[in-house]
Amino acid sequence: MERTLPASPGTTAPCPVRARKWSDSQPAGLEHMGRSREDHSEPGASAVPMCALPRMGSDPGLLKTPSPLGSVVDSLRASDGQLHAKAPTKPPRTPSLVLREASECPPTYCELVPRVPSAQGTPLGHTGPETEAPWWEASEEEEEENRSFVRPEAEISFWPPNNPFCLLGPQNRPLEPRVLSTLRDLFLEHHPGSTALHLLLVDCQATGLLGVTKAQRCAMGVASGLELLTLPHGHRLRLELLERHEALALAGALAVLGCAGPLEERAATLRGLVELALALRPGAAGDLPGLAAVMGALLMPQVSRLERTWRQLRRSHTEAALAFEQELKPLMRALDEGAGPCEPGEVALPHVAPAVRLLEGEELPGPLDESCERLLRTLHRARQVARDAPKFREAAARRLRGFRPNPQLREALTTGFVQRLLWGSRGVGAPQDARLEKFQRVLSVLSQRLEPDV
Repeated sequence: MERTLPASPGTTAPCPVRARKWSDSQPAGLEHMGRSREDHSEPGASAVPMCALPRMGSDPGLLKTPSPLGSVVDSLRASDGQLHAKAPTKPPRTPSLVLREASECPPTYCELVPRVPSAQGTPLGHTGPETEAPWWEASEEEEEENRSFVRPEAEISFWPPNNPFCLLGPQNRPLEPRVLSTLRDLFLEHHPGSTALHLLLVDCQATGLLGVTKAQRCAMGVASGLELLTLPHGHRLRLELLERHEALALAGALAVLGCAGPLEERAATLRGLVELALALRPGAAGDLPGLAAVMGALLMPQVSRLERTWRQLRRSHTEAALAFEQELKPLMRALDEGAGPCEPGEVALPHVAPAVRLLEGEELPGPLDESCERLLRTLHRARQVARDAPKFREAAARRLRGFRPNPQLREALTTGFVQRLLWGSRGVGAPQDARLEKFQRVLSVLSQRLEPDV
């Protein structure tokens, strides 16, 4: 940004100069001086155009190009006599560089602030890409008034490209012990609040709430995925969200059922998932899809049947057990029925799974009269979510402001990584129904090994 500072007391010319209007009628006019320099220059001396003439310290004009070091401008004459033949050399306090010009601002000059060459294109105080704001903090231009309807071109996917994962090789088998051990240590290094923000960041990207490019907005005809998932051409996004929910829930259940050690270890894992769910609830991180995935893992039949493990949780971690029973379970039931909290600010990313399932043709459970009422609530909630999408975007960006994620933990929470972890590089290409059924059988076997039926 261009700035104009008052002249410093120490930056004075030897002789005060009055602001005068140059007269072209004088033989020493600027045009004449520009030509006289070229006409009378000695051999080998570089020609200095008129726009490069240096000015006195009190003149606010900005040099268009830096003058060559050691260049001397011949005598300047005015109507009342001759000015100093040569500007006195001042001790350099800052590099003599040129300010980047802005079309809407007049050129200014200041000798007290370092200048950044326009060729570099780096604003003052920014030394490299590491100081730039991440994409989830960048302000997104809203052009609601000037934007006209554009017919959608194709269905949009917000999944990142299939880049190689740091924690997985190009080819991996399902549930590699080395990767599971690394992930366990990685999650133990982060407290539930930090993990919740990592999950919120990845969920916002997968849902199309943050990080949506202008090209994607034009292609889908709306500004965010919260609006797209309610439209007919949001079919692909709805399938991706269902896939992500199922994969995260299975991974959470695996974290418990994979603990083949002491009973206390499984109870501690349950406590960790409960604390993560509390960190994701409204009023905290406000990531309701993440909350639904964690609660889906805790309420999965293979996990809920572990009576000895839950008894140990109530004995060793009573506060977490009470929060799960008295707060989290009623909250999740209300959210699934379309009656839970969904105010932007309290919630950063709303619970969209019920509307997604409904729009994909799944039937609502329960009696017919209750299901009809639930249907109306779910559709009304989906309409509210689409209408308040800009407010949810602001709430999510506010929670993530200043957040610097761990690259490995962020990668471990992406849908592609979880799929590769659970089914391997070859099994991930199988149909979804077959993959889910197979993994449910795996979890049932692990649950029976931990606590066999009597």
